Amino acid sequence: MTPNQVTAARVLAAFAAVALFTMFGTAPTADLVAVLLTVAAIALDGVDGYIARTRGLSTPLGTQLDILGDRVVENLFFTFFAVSGLVSLWVPVLFFVRGTMTDFIRSLAAGTGRVGFGQNSMLDTWWGRVVVASRASRAAYATLKCVCFCYLGLLIPLSQAPAAWFGEGARHWLFAAGQVLVAATVIFCVVRAAPVLWEGRRYLDAAEKPPAPVAAEVTQ
Repeated sequence: MTPNQVTAARVLAAFAAVALFTMFGTAPTADLVAVLLTVAAIALDGVDGYIARTRGLSTPLGTQLDILGDRVVENLFFTFFAVSGLVSLWVPVLFFVRGTMTDFIRSLAAGTGRVGFGQNSMLDTWWGRVVVASRASRAAYATLKCVCFCYLGLLIPLSQAPAAWFGEGARHWLFAAGQVLVAATVIFCVVRAAPVLWEGRRYLDAAEKPPAPVAAEVTQ
């Protein structure tokens, strides 16, 4: 498979997971499959980049599609969980605004040839590369999102279960743990956006400058 095909596969896996959580919330088998698809949707984020690097298939378009896939998956899950009443509406709104701002900056940087997470990245500072582009940061963020989405997905059948199945105190703490995971994911999301917005100022400044006048050709 090509990297772009892997990106498309993880987006489809995310949609399938949400569909299973939505349509079969009380079926344990469907919930288990939905969790596995959620893990696949997050894990494949690293596969497309690995294939691109090892096979020499990395392209500016592929980089942008990879980022687009991230946005679709994040917004899809958090919007679904907001509609389900598991998270506040401000969470998907924040992710949408954050993604729009950082992707706008990245599009300006791409116009100057600065794309991806490698040496050609738009990030020049060492701390920016550590927070955003390092493997540790990207793996930690992906793991946190995966745990958060899976946990919230499993809370759906719990919310529909009879009150006698769990004590009220246990139910409260289970849902509170979900909110802690959401808060941690939101904080990590904002922290990873900060270097992109900070270093992106120079691209905004450059975009505000009027283009240099083109000298008219002198005809004989």
